[in-house]
Amino acid sequence: MSEQRLKSITVAGTFDVMHKGHWYLLDEAFRIADNVMIGITTDRFAASMKKPHIIDPYPMRLADVQAYLNERNLLERSTFFPLDDPYGPATDNTNLEGILVSEETEPRAEEINQIRVKKGKKPLLIFVMKMVLADDGKPISSTRVRRQEVDRYGRLIG
Repeated sequence: MSEQRLKSITVAGTFDVMHKGHWYLLDEAFRIADNVMIGITTDRFAASMKKPHIIDPYPMRLADVQAYLNERNLLERSTFFPLDDPYGPATDNTNLEGILVSEETEPRAEEINQIRVKKGKKPLLIFVMKMVLADDGKPISSTRVRRQEVDRYGRLIG
């Protein structure tokens, strides 16, 4: 693989109703690193977030992410873990070099680094990705797709 790429990075999310924002996030993770640890929120953790809609079950969300990566021949460069709290293995894993987050979750990455430093571990390089916007200039989200405001590509519906 490329020398300027990191060896390993992590990215995490609920990945409910895969959409353009998810696709860009995953694609970017594989541009940054040779191997990507992907955390997908468990059903219990997702429920604790009090989303205003039903969320697909974990096995379905995992299969959707795996199918997307398989289509791009990236599956062999990925590992998956169930994310049952805001941090996952990012606070302890010494093989990780970076973390990719959206603008809205950047504070969590900073927290993860504070915990790592307290534990005597090297902080992760933080990569922040802008939210992918729909045609109306607002971020694409699973909630907006479920409400049928926009489709998975950010096109307005109706």
